[in-house]
Amino acid sequence: MQVLVVDDEPAVRNALRRAFTLAGYDVAEADGGAPAVSMLARSSPDVVVLDVLMPDIDGLEVCRRMRAVGDRTPVLMLTARETVADRVAGLDAGADDYVVKPFDLDELLARVRALLRRSSNGDSSLLQFGDVMLDRGAREATRGGRRIELTLTEYNLLELFMRYPRQVLSRGQIYERVWDYDFGPLSNSLSVYIGYLRRKLEAAGEPRVIQTVRGMGYVLREPAP
Repeated sequence: MQVLVVDDEPAVRNALRRAFTLAGYDVAEADGGAPAVSMLARSSPDVVVLDVLMPDIDGLEVCRRMRAVGDRTPVLMLTARETVADRVAGLDAGADDYVVKPFDLDELLARVRALLRRSSNGDSSLLQFGDVMLDRGAREATRGGRRIELTLTEYNLLELFMRYPRQVLSRGQIYERVWDYDFGPLSNSLSVYIGYLRRKLEAAGEPRVIQTVRGMGYVLREPAP
């Protein structure tokens, strides 16, 4: 497994290189957004650990460029900012998870392991709910034959709903199964991703199938007549 570490601070890169190497990963490094974009055009790491604040091209823009060309490589964002707006900006750019600096190396390694588990190929069976199809072998989603481009987290969220259709899933259940971590009752990460997924599923005017159950969670079920 190869991890690409992107950070303009040498001390952070060195610490992450040592930690990932000791954990058995191959490590590539980039000291800014521009060299990271060049490296990603030439190679395909298994996961990217990406700092937000960099002087040339910031991490948000690097992530946007990755997603714009269909690169679904898992991205763990590193940020020195802890406000909700900053976390939402990272998720909006296409990041799959984020860690606030200063971070605990053991937690960061656990987050990376979780991302890699979720990005590994599932079996080749198809999941179907109404006109929504999920090919777990190809990791592709369609609705009414229309292909839906999903980030890793969006894909795993949709897969969870389609594995348990018509069952109300609590916020805690979804956090644990999709993120392997419960961000707590004050986090709005889940509602942000539900919004992303709904917009993509409903982009051609289709009825809503991921519905909110107030005070309980979310459920995949047929739209009301």
